[in-house]
Amino acid sequence: MTLPARTQLANEDLLPVAPERRTWTWWHIASLWIGMAICIPTYTLASGLMASGWTWQAAVGAVILGNLVVLVPIALNSHAGTRYGIPFPVLARASFGVLGANVPALLRGLVACGWFGIQTWIGGWAIYKLFEVLWPGIATLPQILPAFVGLNTGEFLCFMLFWAMNVWIVLRGMESIKFLETWGSPFLLAVGAALFIWAWVRSGGLGPMLQNPPIGPSAHRPIGSVFGAGLTSAVAFWGTMALSIPDFSRYARSQRDQVIGQAVGLPATMALFAFIGAAVTNATVVIFGTRIADPVALLARIGGPLMIMLSMAGLVVATLTTNIAANIVAPANAFSNLAPHKITFKQGAMITAVIGILMMPWRLYNDAAAYIFTWLIGYGALLGPVAGIMIADYFFVRRGELVLNDLYKRHGAYEYSRGFNWIAVGALAIGVAPSLPGFLAALRGVPETGVFGTIYNWAWFVGFLLSALIHVVGIRVMPVSSKWGAAGAVA
Repeated sequence: MTLPARTQLANEDLLPVAPERRTWTWWHIASLWIGMAICIPTYTLASGLMASGWTWQAAVGAVILGNLVVLVPIALNSHAGTRYGIPFPVLARASFGVLGANVPALLRGLVACGWFGIQTWIGGWAIYKLFEVLWPGIATLPQILPAFVGLNTGEFLCFMLFWAMNVWIVLRGMESIKFLETWGSPFLLAVGAALFIWAWVRSGGLGPMLQNPPIGPSAHRPIGSVFGAGLTSAVAFWGTMALSIPDFSRYARSQRDQVIGQAVGLPATMALFAFIGAAVTNATVVIFGTRIADPVALLARIGGPLMIMLSMAGLVVATLTTNIAANIVAPANAFSNLAPHKITFKQGAMITAVIGILMMPWRLYNDAAAYIFTWLIGYGALLGPVAGIMIADYFFVRRGELVLNDLYKRHGAYEYSRGFNWIAVGALAIGVAPSLPGFLAALRGVPETGVFGTIYNWAWFVGFLLSALIHVVGIRVMPVSSKWGAAGAVA
């Protein structure tokens, strides 16, 4: 395979991965997903639904089904990454145009910045709780931040410490990320199992751990609406990676490795850790007399300094493995794609890290309702259409064939109209539009109950299918360029 020439649309980080660098086996891919899936947001996903009146069976079931569903677009989008060695922003050029690809890349990048901030806050909070046990004075340090920030000095310093840890690892490159994921995953599984066994022993058995919460207000909502919201939030949880998975699958040795690795690593890990979160959260009612959904707060109450040090170390590693792989690589590539000849992967990573601070993520994560029903479903409405367009374009329009060199140059097969495929951009806008009324209602804190509320609860699915259909039909009916269908073998 001849690598494309270096142009203003290419740099070392966006060019295809050479065959000799494609060394990730199915175990490396599975470890990637285990490391990403075992994190505090996974732990709280099912328990957050239970707090709204769900049974643990329904909540965990929604997580399992959602991850089986999202595994399909993840595996499909991985195909091009493994076959051609290209990252997500470059693959998006085939459907959106060599310049239009910046639209989905930036949408994915900004969502990742939000997730980076949330995960960095979680990791910093774990470090803060550890320091609080070892040095209680950290909570009374002189205040240096304005009141509107909402953090004391100790919390901010721990947040920045964890932020620096993330930046240090990602600036060392993809091999450091591969090492962290591979060796961190078994440790994280052990931490989850230990937490479950502790809750089992302290609560007096599995029975008390599986007591369903009292019937909540959401139990009186139509079952389709409730199920749709839960399933959509579970799918949207990894809807980000359904787009940017080529950033990692480009390093896989074969299609078999990427498919098996993801099938082994994602659904089972999400199911296990969501179940642990639901069961342990239920057990806290028996053990402490109050429901503790935040594992950081829970681990801070479990035992002495040694136990707290070990458990907080586990949380820090868990958050690192998720944050770096899921929330830095994609936006770093997205920002690099804006101006490949000026912005490198490492510079894109630093842009991501700075935006993650400015978004003040602790305000978003501390509101469970906003987290699930506004954040998860809201960005699912945005990214579902992008996934639909990319998958439909690659498999139904191009039948898996790309002109590799033309992805990196102007006036080639993917030039469309001055670099933009307006059919894809229009399909994206139309796919997002039906969910806007429900999203605006969720922002106001007054959920939409009519037809727009139902559409919003199924936002990822509605957007995915609608945009995919419009894109394929639009390309068939109104070819935007005489070259749109050029589909040759790899140059």
